[in-house]
Amino acid sequence: MQSFDYRGAQRDSTPGDLIVLHPDELHNGRAGIASGFRYRMAYVEPGLIMAALAGRASAMPFIGNAVCRDGSLMRALVGLLGDIEHGLEPLERDSAVGALAEALLKLDPSCSLTAADTPAMPACERARDFLSESRDEAIDSTMLEAVTGLDRYALARQFRRRYGTSPHHYLVMRRLERARLLIRQGDALAEAAAASGFSDQSHMTRHFRKAYGQSPGRWRAMQVGVMPDAA
Repeated sequence: MQSFDYRGAQRDSTPGDLIVLHPDELHNGRAGIASGFRYRMAYVEPGLIMAALAGRASAMPFIGNAVCRDGSLMRALVGLLGDIEHGLEPLERDSAVGALAEALLKLDPSCSLTAADTPAMPACERARDFLSESRDEAIDSTMLEAVTGLDRYALARQFRRRYGTSPHHYLVMRRLERARLLIRQGDALAEAAAASGFSDQSHMTRHFRKAYGQSPGRWRAMQVGVMPDAA
């Protein structure tokens, strides 16, 4: 349990709670119980949130009581903090910031604008085709903006609306498909990782475990009947 003073009142958070503290708002923090507490934190530049909500919000979303529980916000924060020991790829970071902005807007509808996104099916299809064709290359949001003509956050919203996932996750799954094919054909794990667009074998392994619940080495053993290695 954590306790802190914020906007003239004491706030208390328990395991599972989310805390949203806004820029320039004074606060402190202390353990609410003798055993102390642990937490993960992300500092996000407010300009990134407003850029993600361009044309959709009149102001920065504000969570007045600071402590909340919300599934969308939790999923967004897992995207930012779930694998805290490893840095986010540029496309992954932009997707996470976009999801965070959407979750905050949902929690403060008072700052929403009435104009909705214009359907952008052709742009989403161009993004999908580019990601599929360039899966073994380093891709960032600037490339997708050039291909589609949409800014990165509008594209992320439209892409998820059409395909049910973010551009980054779509790219990762295409890379994993390629990696599985190469592994099945007999390529070494490190070679399959490099040829599929992952930065290294460890990078591939992390995503492989998330997607399939097992390491690529164990998956390979199941396919070809050999003993799995450490990866």
